[in-house]
Amino acid sequence: MLQRFFVLLNVSGPQAYGSKEVQKSEWFTRGWTLQELLALSSVEFFSREWEKLGDKRSLIQQVQEVTGIPRLALQGASLSEFSINKRLRWIEHRRTTHPEDKDTKGGLLKDSYRWVLHNDSFRQWHEDPQSRLLWIKGDPGKGKTMLLCGIIDELQVSSVIAKTNTVSYFFCQATDARINSATAVLRGLLYMLVKQQPSLASHVRKRYDAAGKNIFKDANAWIPLVDIFTDVLRDPSLTTTYLIVDALDECVTNLPKLLDFIAKQSSASSCVKWIVSSRNWPEIEGRLEQAGHKVRLSLELNAASVSTAVQDFIDQRVSKLAQRNKYDEPT
Repeated sequence: MLQRFFVLLNVSGPQAYGSKEVQKSEWFTRGWTLQELLALSSVEFFSREWEKLGDKRSLIQQVQEVTGIPRLALQGASLSEFSINKRLRWIEHRRTTHPEDKDTKGGLLKDSYRWVLHNDSFRQWHEDPQSRLLWIKGDPGKGKTMLLCGIIDELQVSSVIAKTNTVSYFFCQATDARINSATAVLRGLLYMLVKQQPSLASHVRKRYDAAGKNIFKDANAWIPLVDIFTDVLRDPSLTTTYLIVDALDECVTNLPKLLDFIAKQSSASSCVKWIVSSRNWPEIEGRLEQAGHKVRLSLELNAASVSTAVQDFIDQRVSKLAQRNKYDEPT
């Protein structure tokens, strides 16, 4: 069973055990935490003093009230059981500002990813209109997810400044059936796109009205989702859009279909740019070869930058731990 532990940063002291105090935590308002709340089978909540307050199961009533997420969804029901409109309402009051993203990603340190912003491959992808797909590849432990979190942060900041750009992302996880399939990836990306550009919902509504919610059931969802996504990417009102998928190698269901879709669609629209990451798998490389405007960024070829980034992150975490526990220099 998957487990993930969270500290409710603004809940402290004996009063933390009250349900109303738990509900006041800003953790429930952060955009990043929605995926973790739904995807993980066990979420345990702690006060600032690391006193356990309960878990997703024992506090399900409080969690349901503060998030508006139905009990069945919190208990692991397939998200296809809930309409697109209902799922969009789950994120209406969530914020994804830059400081919050840093908090929920474990205190993301800029020095741990800034090197990539000056990397030739990244700059080619970012600045060249013809370079529409960036594949970041590397062996396990190279920090691919940390790198993508940093890139997402930077793109979100630039999107706020530009006021027209859209950033949509998805993190695959092989051990959770709800986020390890090609269908889940398209659902997740589409979900964020429609939330940020509501006019795109017309493409979803058109097929939903024609066939009902069964069109999005797991067994039959891939084809209509591909059609909807294709229509969205062709929509003339679509603004500059960044689509990011982390850990393609952890997509265990219909990965070839997903790779073929990304390779094809990466050349379909001049206002859409993709970033994907994965391990160095020949299957993934072979499928992505179909893309006409791609750039590779190998972490093995940037070993020095990766090593420095990881060390910076470790040093920062150790420094914070020392400050928190008031260690002296010899310690």
